[in-house]
Amino acid sequence: MTRLAALLLIILCFFLLLDRFKEPPPIANSWLTTGDEQHLLEKQPAKLFQDDKQDIPTIYIDRHKTYQQMDGFGAAMTGSSAYLLEHKLTTQERDTLFQDLFTDSGIQLSYLRHTIGASDYSVDDTGNPSSYTYADQQGTPEDPLQHFSIAPDQTVMNMLKQAKISNPELQLMGTPWTAPPWLKYGEPTYNGSYLNYTDQRTYEIYADYFIQYLKAYQEQGLPVDMLSVQNEPQFETAAYPSMSMGATEQQYFIQHFLGPAIQEADLETAILAYDHNWENSKDYAETVLNGASDYTAGTAYHCYAGNPEDAEEIHQLHPDKGIYFTECSGGAWSEDFGDNLSWLMDQVIIGTTRNWAKTVLLWNLALDETGGPTNGGCTNCRGVVTIDSQTSSIKKNVEYYALGHISKFVQPGAVRISSTELPQLSTAAFWDQKEDKIIMLAANTSNNTQTFQLAEENQYLQYTLAPQSAITFAWDK
Repeated sequence: MTRLAALLLIILCFFLLLDRFKEPPPIANSWLTTGDEQHLLEKQPAKLFQDDKQDIPTIYIDRHKTYQQMDGFGAAMTGSSAYLLEHKLTTQERDTLFQDLFTDSGIQLSYLRHTIGASDYSVDDTGNPSSYTYADQQGTPEDPLQHFSIAPDQTVMNMLKQAKISNPELQLMGTPWTAPPWLKYGEPTYNGSYLNYTDQRTYEIYADYFIQYLKAYQEQGLPVDMLSVQNEPQFETAAYPSMSMGATEQQYFIQHFLGPAIQEADLETAILAYDHNWENSKDYAETVLNGASDYTAGTAYHCYAGNPEDAEEIHQLHPDKGIYFTECSGGAWSEDFGDNLSWLMDQVIIGTTRNWAKTVLLWNLALDETGGPTNGGCTNCRGVVTIDSQTSSIKKNVEYYALGHISKFVQPGAVRISSTELPQLSTAAFWDQKEDKIIMLAANTSNNTQTFQLAEENQYLQYTLAPQSAITFAWDK
């Protein structure tokens, strides 16, 4: 054998050995929900990434281009939800449902919002409407909050504690619908009006109200991770607990009263501004962030007007502040599963996270078969699950499956990474650095089947997704 031939043989052997020890291609697991309800967050056969690229539409994923860190996903433990969970289910039924909601055998929700006092979904222990705050009765001039008590929240707290047993890492958000009526301008009322700005002590008392709430919940083993100052501050109604609060007033309250009070109390609760619809949010958010930046972690948004891209502008103006999506509800006005799945995935689950949202929270965790019980608000809203008040049967709604496509797989601390989109195919990708895992969501919002391939570091995976359907892929790096 010539010296050249021997050298070529050595090189060939080297490359054969190199190929032998090359990292195997990733194996992707996937979970599918279809618009026809034939597959409901159902695990699919594993698929192997390939080296060969096909000439088909391609979604490119780049974990080296990162965006926001995710905080969690969930819904609201309203008074109505808590009532149904505690009073309409047996202990075994509730335990099973909480496994489905809060553990990794289910969809592993990681965030719950609750109302600070009453909302349009607050009821007493008999299921009747109930409006209250933690200080309905005014105290003495020396101690205006002497009658403060979180006792009316007992059922809510019971269910929050139960949820934290199921998921000890569960985080909490609090939001008031109204201040105590005696702190409001004019005739005392739960429903509507605004803070009595003519008496500057109003703001000092109201800040202390928040502090007493935070400390009381903490003593119950329910530390509150973040709060917003007012639910939907640009809206008030005589129909249910509510209160308006202008942007300048909210900025003033946070900067001079609430922020310093939380800091002085050595609490770690983050303050969020706004907490209202995407639409017309820029001026409000800017006013608060510009004037109370030291104490404000970011802004919160609801889905009922506008679109998720509206939050992008605020991120560009204040990239150091978080964007949080905190409320959206489906209802009887839209009952087609495929239509709802497509909208929720495109606008809420994917749309908000692609526009910097660190949380995705829906509204009522549970409602009954009539969309209740209510306290003067929406009469045809839908919960994440429906609990039949007569039979105790439980139905997992489209909201359960849409949330599950992200909450089950994207754990708090994961970061969003770059993923391209295709016409009528929405995507969002995440990298769990702790587990070194990539998670990719795709939603086909069209009425046609779509075939595409995922591309990540020169590895390719082909998939065909049914109309109005969603899929989550997950693979180890």
